[in-house]
Amino acid sequence: MRISFEKDLPVLLFALVSASTLASLPQVESAWNGVKEVYGEQDFGLRILRELMLVVLIGYAFVEPRLRKGVLTGSVFAFLGILITYVLFEVAYALYLDLPLVVPMAGLRVFEYLPVALIGFAVSRLGAGETVIYRFAYYLRYYLVLQTVLAIAQALWAPPLFGVSIMGGGRPFGTFVSPNLFGATMATCALLFSLVPSMRKWMAVSVFLALLSGSRTALISSLLVIYFQIYAALRPRDRWAMIMPAPLLAVGALIMASSPLLSGRDDADPTQDGRIDLWQRVFSEQIHGPADLLFGWGLGLSSNTINILFGAEHFHGQFDSDSLYLFLLNGYGLLGLLAYLAFLWTTATLSVHPNKVLVVMFIFVAGLTFNMWEYFPQNAMLMFLWGAVLGTGYRPKTQAWQAVSGSYYPRSS
Repeated sequence: MRISFEKDLPVLLFALVSASTLASLPQVESAWNGVKEVYGEQDFGLRILRELMLVVLIGYAFVEPRLRKGVLTGSVFAFLGILITYVLFEVAYALYLDLPLVVPMAGLRVFEYLPVALIGFAVSRLGAGETVIYRFAYYLRYYLVLQTVLAIAQALWAPPLFGVSIMGGGRPFGTFVSPNLFGATMATCALLFSLVPSMRKWMAVSVFLALLSGSRTALISSLLVIYFQIYAALRPRDRWAMIMPAPLLAVGALIMASSPLLSGRDDADPTQDGRIDLWQRVFSEQIHGPADLLFGWGLGLSSNTINILFGAEHFHGQFDSDSLYLFLLNGYGLLGLLAYLAFLWTTATLSVHPNKVLVVMFIFVAGLTFNMWEYFPQNAMLMFLWGAVLGTGYRPKTQAWQAVSGSYYPRSS
């Protein structure tokens, strides 16, 4: 049997994402029956499927010789060495604070799908990034069809556990535990489909589902994808008309996403957002000195996993971060937060991917009010895209990922 990652990897990525349809099945069934937020009380057995699929994907990368050589390089080892050294320091500091090992381990969840990013990096270095992404998007259409059918049915007839949808029923949650996770994944699907010119209609469907979810983060992320699509369609001399009003458009998007009509909630006013009160309280109560600011005050204490296992405020300094950046600041300190932002900037600087700004901005915006690296399958898809974008920066510009022509992609999608 001959293995070829150009054909096999898209199937494995699709299988990894599709594991989400089973991972939260008990919670989806409960939500349909009118029981809210029971995911902390039910069996996590089905969720092991996503970890198993991740192991299969990593194992395949080491079996496929080109991927193995692409991942096991000096630059990757240097990056991982620095990362592991600092992470081990933070784990040791958390144990020094007498936190049980399970707490810092939960803080490491942001790295769970880092191998997927390394695989995407290797794929792009080998010049197959556009091929793998196209084929992955091709398979992802079937996943989107399932989510669309469920979402419309839920928006019409599901109990309004999370608010009321614009269709009169409950806010749809698809095969996820909440509309916010569903919307975030649909927005990420919109990003992926936007990278394939022949799949614009699937991008539109994804944007519609993100809007239907009532998630503000999902809606704003989807509007960001649309913004860059319009920007790319304009002539270079006309693009200033999109750049100049960008700040006003961002404020308008926040106001629109927070309206009761689209969000489905009466408490979505950003001026009265619980997140803002939370962030102010965290900064005033938890940062007691330079050490807390630089290195964090407890790796894992802002993880949703710990809140589910032990209950809110079981440990001193425990809270729901509801923001990737607050999660990083709490667990890895200002040094970790700045390192993350610097790596985003480095990706945009080194990469020659034609959509690098869109991907980097999407990752940046999605983390403002959502700890996306802790939620599956959005983290898996974004990690792969991040690695694929960065990988194009390590190839000569003459060989970089060019805007593909219609001859490469089939006309029908």
